[in-house]
This record gives sequence, C-alpha cells and structure tokens, in this order.
Amino acid sequence: MDTRERFLKTWNYESVDRVPDFEFGYWDECYEVWRQQGLPDGLNNIWDLERYFGFEYYHTITINSGICPGFESKVLEVIGDHQIVQGGDGVIYEESLTSRSIPKYIKFPIETRDDWKRFRDEQLNPDTVGRVPDNIDEIVAYHKDRDYPLGVWCGSLYGMLRNWMGVENISIAIGLDRDWVEEMIEHITELSLKMLSKVMGKIEFDFGNWWEDMCFNHGPLVSPAFFNEVMVPRYKRITSYLAEYGVKYHVLDCDGNITKLVPGWLDAGINVMFPVESAHTDQAALRKEYGKQVRFMGGVNKMQLIKGKEAIDEEIQRIAKLMEDGGFIPHVDHRCPPDVTLENYRYYIKKKRELIGRTD
Repeated sequence: MDTRERFLKTWNYESVDRVPDFEFGYWDECYEVWRQQGLPDGLNNIWDLERYFGFEYYHTITINSGICPGFESKVLEVIGDHQIVQGGDGVIYEESLTSRSIPKYIKFPIETRDDWKRFRDEQLNPDTVGRVPDNIDEIVAYHKDRDYPLGVWCGSLYGMLRNWMGVENISIAIGLDRDWVEEMIEHITELSLKMLSKVMGKIEFDFGNWWEDMCFNHGPLVSPAFFNEVMVPRYKRITSYLAEYGVKYHVLDCDGNITKLVPGWLDAGINVMFPVESAHTDQAALRKEYGKQVRFMGGVNKMQLIKGKEAIDEEIQRIAKLMEDGGFIPHVDHRCPPDVTLENYRYYIKKKRELIGRTD
C-alpha cells in the first residue's frame, strides 16, 4: 500500500498493512540542540528533518480565508532588552530580545464594531487578489498523480478571530454582544465557502484541514452552548459543501482539553482530532464514548520522550492499546521540544515503527 491508501483506509476502519508514519514537527531550538548531540549539519527546517528521519507526509493546498492583505510587520520601539512589534496580523505586542517567552499583548486590530467593519472590508474581502495562488492549476497538476494524502485548507471560525481580538475581548463580546460575534463568524464562514469554491472540483481532495486552538488545559474557551448554537451549524455548511465533492474526513487541530467540544465537531462532520494532547485529553475515554465516529492523529505524550527510554516504552505500550481499535495514526502530541534528546527521539522513532509494523 502507499501512504494515501493507508491514510484513507485507517480513517475508514479498514484493514491496512500498517498505519502511516507521520510526525508533527519540532521547536526551532531543536535544530541547534540536536546538532550539538550529533545531528548532521545542513538540516535546518521541518522538511529537512522529516526526510532525514524518513517520515511519510501529507500535503494541504492552502487558500487564504484569513487576512489578505496582511499588515506590515515592523518594530515600533525598542526598550532596553524588549521591543514593541506590530505583527502581520495587526496585533501589537511586546517581546523579549534575550529569551523565548510569551509576548505581552498591547493592542488588537479588532476591539470595537468600527474596527470590525474596517477589518472586514479591508482584510476580509473575498474578492481581494491573492487569496488563491495564481498558479493554482500548476499546483493541482503537481498533486494529481500522487501516493500521499492531499487536504484542502478550511480555516477557522473562532481561532483566527480570537487572534485578531484577544481572548479577553472576544470572551467579553460573546457575553455582552453575541449578535456581533455571530456576525463575524458568519462572514468568515461565507468567506471560507467562497474560497473553497475556487478549488473544489479541480482535484480530488482526501480531507479538509482545520485549525481552531480554542481550548486550554481544563476545557474550551467558549461555552459548549455557544459552540453548538453558533459554530456547529456553520461548520456543517462547510463540511456539507465539501461532501458534495467526496470529502469524508476532516482533521481539526486544537490543543488543550477538547472533550466537551468533540460531540459538536462530530455532529458537524469534523471527525479526526489532532494532535490530541494526552496531558489534557483522555483519548481512551473519547474512543469509549464515540466509538468509530471519532478518529485520532497524534496522542503520543511528548513529556514521556523527555524522561527517557523506560518512559518511552511505557508510552508505546499505552498507545498500543488505543491502536487496537483502529482509526488512529500515532505521533507526538505537539511539536517536539528541545528537552527531548536526539538519542531519545531516535529511540522513540524506533519503538513507534516497531509498533506500527514499519520495517522499510
């Protein structure tokens, strides 16, 4: 079987020779740290490392259902060992020049209804040139005869909006001016549908690719009631449209504890949970609750890779039980941090490949 066949049969709970051997990527610091531990020179990005380690891969054709055009990225002010920056998404924040840390957010491009109107008309206009690559036909032709899975970018209904407003601002707006938030989500939904219409029918896609990041370690950033009433019906409009073109699987990227949102996503046709951070989400409990309605990609606790070989063996034994039911492609449950030594990472790859039966 090739990777595409394995991918589709795994999601369909059919027999496979083995599941695909994917991974999720690496913190930027991994490259330098691992070079000091024996990684060859010249491996400087995720693609270099994935080729080096021999992982299989999937592709996504990206159409821009977010900001277009973006804002100018620029440094506004330097204050000692910190700087004030405007990012490409229009967010103004303060960051350290000497250490990696969470930025301090100062101002967001959407804070009032008037901000939204300008943002909608200037940054979220579906007719703006550049949302679909000029060479889309060449891109499609490149992927036509493939042996790997191909997805289409479906975007986000909450995650991007949260980035443009900030968690506090959007949470207050949901509580005090829900109609406004629903108006924004409706615009994003229509924008996504219009962008998808530019590429659907040009090629057969294997899955829809989504990003939300709307949960923290204890649960969702919005109430399940708001999620089910406002977001789920709009997800359904997009998944139903893609179903007309044969797309049955939708992979959704959300960190944190996703448990309370999974039933809504499943109802909406979003049926592959990723990367399933095991410190926060009980994958076994979700499998018990939803059976073969739900699929998983990820789920390997990155913290166990830090601890060493014995902990890695324990983690492989844990996910072995989850794999017995099918519908699960295991890999690290987020990007691999530099705390994982190169030796431990190699050992993890070896043990995971033994588990999935990869011998080549």
